[in-house]
Amino acid sequence: MDKGSSLIPVILYRDAPAAITWLCQVFGFREQLRVSAGNGQIEHAQLLHGSGMLMLGSLKDSGFGQHMREPQQVGGNTQSLYLQVADADAVYARVQQAGFEVLIPIKDEEYGGRGFTCKDGEGHLWSVGSYDPWSE
Repeated sequence: MDKGSSLIPVILYRDAPAAITWLCQVFGFREQLRVSAGNGQIEHAQLLHGSGMLMLGSLKDSGFGQHMREPQQVGGNTQSLYLQVADADAVYARVQQAGFEVLIPIKDEEYGGRGFTCKDGEGHLWSVGSYDPWSE
């Protein structure tokens, strides 16, 4: 397996099991690893998308989690993620079907590709598009 990027984003969710479900269904991630904390929370999970990975877990006030805040706690987003996909229109349709808030509707970008920006089910900011920054 290709190692992919050495930069792996980590997001914490109030309802991490639900987030894993809709990240896979809506954005097309594949679950690689899930470590349950027992009480319905996720200690650690790894989701794959192409050669990229997203790590996530349940938001809690211990260890790593005590240093993280969810978007609602800070009144907005302090970071965002870009997910490169082959068919942005198909993902856009699933985003709308899932009821995610679309902030920037799908459009052709002047720098190439086609994309949109939305908030996921817990308010994390995602830009999704077919633009490939690695291509020449």
